[in-house]
Amino acid sequence: MRGRTAVRRAIVSAAGVVALGAPAAPVAAAPTPTQSSNAFVEVTPNTAQAGSRVNIRASCDQANNNQATVESQAFNRVVVRPNNGFLTGAVTIPGNRAPGTFDVNLTCPNGNTAHTTLTVVNMSKPTQGPATGGGGTAGGFGGPMVLVGGLAVVVLGGGLWLMSARRRPETRL
Repeated sequence: MRGRTAVRRAIVSAAGVVALGAPAAPVAAAPTPTQSSNAFVEVTPNTAQAGSRVNIRASCDQANNNQATVESQAFNRVVVRPNNGFLTGAVTIPGNRAPGTFDVNLTCPNGNTAHTTLTVVNMSKPTQGPATGGGGTAGGFGGPMVLVGGLAVVVLGGGLWLMSARRRPETRL
């Protein structure tokens, strides 16, 4: 049963190729992409300020007991070392690195490779805080009027207390 199904599929495929007018040999010879390894490389954060430190975590697919090399124009070259089943490392992006997106490439001793990208930004840092005022510069009467107003409230409160104390009749037992 399986043989007949395979033959039918081959006949249908050949008929489709002939119907489209395409030669059969190049179609059969076309390579199919395959993933040969489970190697990977991660950079965190993947967008970083020039002058900041980034962490690298990688795997060389079952060969994580040997160190490997990670290279990029963003930070040149760093060696990642075995750590809890992965290869890890950290590197500081030079402060004068121009902004842009840079390739990050892992090269393993077993021949596996992996690729990711790192985006470097170079945002200027302010030298002083924004000019929003000091709180008391918001206009209006300012400090002396607040002091006079507070003093008036205290005097008024004292006067009301004295008046209410005079009106109370004294009762003695």
